[in-house]
Amino acid sequence: MSYLIGLLLLLIAFLWQLTLEGFQRKVTARVQRRVGPPWYQTFIDVFKAFSKSSISHGFIYDFGVIMALGGTMATAIFMPFAGIVAFDGLDSFFIIVYLLAIGSLGMAMSAVGSGNPWASIGVMRALTQMLAYEVPFMIVVFGMIHVYGTSSISALAEMQTGGFLDWHLFRMPLGAIAGFISLMGMLAEKPYDTPIAPAEIASGPLVEYGGKHIAMLMLQHEYAVFIEVGLFVNLFLGGGGIVAYIIKYAAVYLFATIISAVLGRFKVDQVVFNYYKVPLILALIQTAIVIFTGLGVKIWL
Repeated sequence: MSYLIGLLLLLIAFLWQLTLEGFQRKVTARVQRRVGPPWYQTFIDVFKAFSKSSISHGFIYDFGVIMALGGTMATAIFMPFAGIVAFDGLDSFFIIVYLLAIGSLGMAMSAVGSGNPWASIGVMRALTQMLAYEVPFMIVVFGMIHVYGTSSISALAEMQTGGFLDWHLFRMPLGAIAGFISLMGMLAEKPYDTPIAPAEIASGPLVEYGGKHIAMLMLQHEYAVFIEVGLFVNLFLGGGGIVAYIIKYAAVYLFATIISAVLGRFKVDQVVFNYYKVPLILALIQTAIVIFTGLGVKIWL
């Protein structure tokens, strides 16, 4: 039964995230005074890419793509969605972070295996950015784990079911800000789209991909977004039932989209400096407050 629920989560993630991606492209276009593609354009792009042939650059290049998609899909199975958990007790924050890293490393391995220098530069930027945004995010989550004594994502979401004032967004406001800034880096949204930077490094890690390879990496990206936004919704907005979860998820994702549509791009050194300055300081202050007050501080509206 757990495996069927896991397959259901993968199907939900595919349909939901690709649909929302279409609306994201539409919102970005409207903010920038363009018409934009229809909401179903992402589905067309993925299926069309799968129908095309692609060029191989060797075993590492091919295997890395499979590793990236497989690792990210495996992570999505353990990610709670609107209270749906495929494997009880295994929706641990540490398991999800560990498995998600496998997908990222698979893509990095494949991109470097292509032999294109732009891809290597993009991978270097992506790994540097990952080290930058993970530190403040981890510190905030460790504060939650310290207070509640559990690393289960669903359990941490259940701790916020007393009402919206019990959401960590209000009980840990500094941590929520640091978490959202980290989320922008995870999603590679501006100003943190430095690893892609089409005008500078020709899309970086993706420069050599086409056909079925790019289709699999498009799916890998969408599953990664499903996991990353889901983490924020569960950890800071209390998760919720299917309707509440979808509304929160869409609100967070589209808010990040609007911010990205109006900002420019940071340089690599600016990304690291920014994360080790504002979000890290906020995370350290919030975690210290949490440890000494036990989440006793609330922001009342």
